[in-house]
Amino acid sequence: MAALTREDTEALITEVLEVYPEKARKDRKKHLAVNDPAVEQSKKCITSNRKSLPGVMTIRGCAYAGSKGVVWGPIKDMVHISHGPVGCGQYSRAGRRNYYVGITGVNTFGDMNFTSDFQEKDIVFGGDKKLAKLIEEIEMLFPMSKGVTVQSECPIGLIGDDIEAVSKKSAVALEKPVVPVRCEGFRGVSQSLGHHIANDAVRDWVLGNRDGKPFESTPYDVTIIGDYNIGGDAWSSRILLEEMGLRVIAQWSGDGTLAEMENTPKAKLNLLHCYRSMNYISRHMEEKYGIPWLEYNFFGPTKIAESLRAIAAHFDDTIKEGAERVISKYQPMMDAVIAKYRPRLEGKRVMLYVGGLRPRHIIGAYEDLGMEVVGTGYEFAHNDDYDRTMKEMGDATLLYDDVTGFEFEEFVKRVKPDLIGSGIKEKYIFQKMGVPFRQMHSWDYSGPYHGYDGFAIFARDMDMTTNNPVWSKQVAPWAGKNAPEAGAKAA
Repeated sequence: MAALTREDTEALITEVLEVYPEKARKDRKKHLAVNDPAVEQSKKCITSNRKSLPGVMTIRGCAYAGSKGVVWGPIKDMVHISHGPVGCGQYSRAGRRNYYVGITGVNTFGDMNFTSDFQEKDIVFGGDKKLAKLIEEIEMLFPMSKGVTVQSECPIGLIGDDIEAVSKKSAVALEKPVVPVRCEGFRGVSQSLGHHIANDAVRDWVLGNRDGKPFESTPYDVTIIGDYNIGGDAWSSRILLEEMGLRVIAQWSGDGTLAEMENTPKAKLNLLHCYRSMNYISRHMEEKYGIPWLEYNFFGPTKIAESLRAIAAHFDDTIKEGAERVISKYQPMMDAVIAKYRPRLEGKRVMLYVGGLRPRHIIGAYEDLGMEVVGTGYEFAHNDDYDRTMKEMGDATLLYDDVTGFEFEEFVKRVKPDLIGSGIKEKYIFQKMGVPFRQMHSWDYSGPYHGYDGFAIFARDMDMTTNNPVWSKQVAPWAGKNAPEAGAKAA
């Protein structure tokens, strides 16, 4: 399909919205836009961070998901209690492939589900006593845990359990941090508020724990913030930082520990990967401790080199030389990867719909392989995310915020991309439609994708998916009784 002009893209948006009632059509039109890289402020053309329309199939998560599932859950040496019914904790357990080093159930607890298992009587009489008892039992059964967080589910905010009082009393008894997190799922418009609430809990209950205490610092101390180590991403990133001469004193929350979180205010520079989930705590440390922060992008060799040089610019010539040494070391490997896969992927068109940082950060990696991102959007972005994204996207390409299931399907039918990168909720729909698909929240059980090592895996996976001959033989099960004939024709 030829590249869409601005008029084509505007017409496409209008056509897809025609099925909605007038009020819904007017609302959804604000969330769909034709990209213009020259626009400085995205609020002039697209609306974000608003409540989803009732009755449409939104793909967002809730505030609990943003706190427990993203920010706090990967902290490996703390026990994270899902305070409420069993379902939320069970559904969020081990779903994001946050790799960690440790012995599960002994000194690491990321893959375990701890819940207060609310029943009807707890809704009526409250769960404070049950929570206090649970924390006592956790200390008895898992004495090597370094602390506890209480992740509130929806009923807690409705019945008014005083989790702060229980946490303070328990912390004194255990002589360990017990952190209450008011992340009830119904709060806010998406999981984005859960990120913010979790950041505030880190600020109020953790970061100041080592203020004034001695710390053996060096001029090259940095942190990795907002990397959740999906498939080992943080490890492949950390290798590069250490090879260029920096000392990583904290990495969170993927493979992170409570002690590392407490170390963070001692850094010389905070390196922020997922801006959406951790910019709040980075800004707080800049204001309180005077620590600058930098958003970096380790997807694909072009962006990796840019980021390494931007990081090195904050330090002396030793680190600047180290950055160039690292770039030179890995460039031959990158050239070989691109030489192998670019001829097979050149000109392929990609549509993205993910959360966090990926709808813009991975654009450069696709471009390194000769692929073009023709549509992108976020589940829970704010306008500062789109400000950054519009500069990365081509002119007249599609932008869609909190896109509905119907809209996304219709855009795909008309744009006809060669590859879709989105989440688990969308995966099986598009695979049944015969459209190549990668699950870009957790790398479809692959990874890492960050760093130079990760780019080689990323390129292999995109080629393996896009050029698999099975897609031409796939016929959607809803295609009707003539599906076998249609499949034979497609083949």
